[in-house]
Amino acid sequence: MIIAASADGVQVHGADEGEGPAVMVLHGGLDDGSQWKKVADRLAPRLRIVRLHRRQYRLDLTTPNTIAQEVEDVRAVVTALGGGPVLLVGHSSGGVVALEAALALPGAFSGLVLYEPPVAVESILGGPAAAAARDALARGRRGKALEIFMRDVVRLPPWKAWLVGAFTCVHPTLRAFVPGQIHDLLALDRLGLRLDAYRAIGMPAALLGGETSPAHLGARLDALAQTLPVTERVTLPRQGHGAHMSAPGQVARIIEEQQRKVSP
Repeated sequence: MIIAASADGVQVHGADEGEGPAVMVLHGGLDDGSQWKKVADRLAPRLRIVRLHRRQYRLDLTTPNTIAQEVEDVRAVVTALGGGPVLLVGHSSGGVVALEAALALPGAFSGLVLYEPPVAVESILGGPAAAAARDALARGRRGKALEIFMRDVVRLPPWKAWLVGAFTCVHPTLRAFVPGQIHDLLALDRLGLRLDAYRAIGMPAALLGGETSPAHLGARLDALAQTLPVTERVTLPRQGHGAHMSAPGQVARIIEEQQRKVSP
């Protein structure tokens, strides 16, 4: 495990495996980084993989957090790793944190791998849906809050979103992560429209998407492809937003290839 102190004094930690050039993984929603263990296992023989446990999903931290605070957490871990350059991997909302970190800390990273970050393109991501999910959460209805998120933000069919919400009521781990997911969405909305700002990111980025992912995630990748100096745009056949779990070998190969491309 790697441990560092963030700017506000919060202790930041993450799983630290392997030896070699450093790769930092910023996980997506409803996770603590453990979903990326299979990918890390495939990379650890050749690379040092740090899976940061994002504070938004820390069950010991009850206060909602900002993207800026998460960027400071990334800064603290990069410093603990020796200052860089680090290959930064971001999945889903962790990909947005990765973009903000790349903008704030340009000398810390050699490159990016971004797996379907939900960047705001023409409007903020959640809007009224985020407010409705927040209100459901405040009433103690975590299953309903996640149903709203899955239906109106992820854009699953209503029946699938309802099933996710129902499953949440009987799955303790998933239920525990729901407040973090809704606070994460609200933090993304507060961030606003940032595509123009990302044009200042000069480091190369590999953009990763799933063939079966919701169409809006592909459109957001298209917008990023026109904004960043992209080294590769990869669509994983027969995969969706969770290929790090269902096809970890494919995701690991993309990360390793990007590391070779950007390594000094």
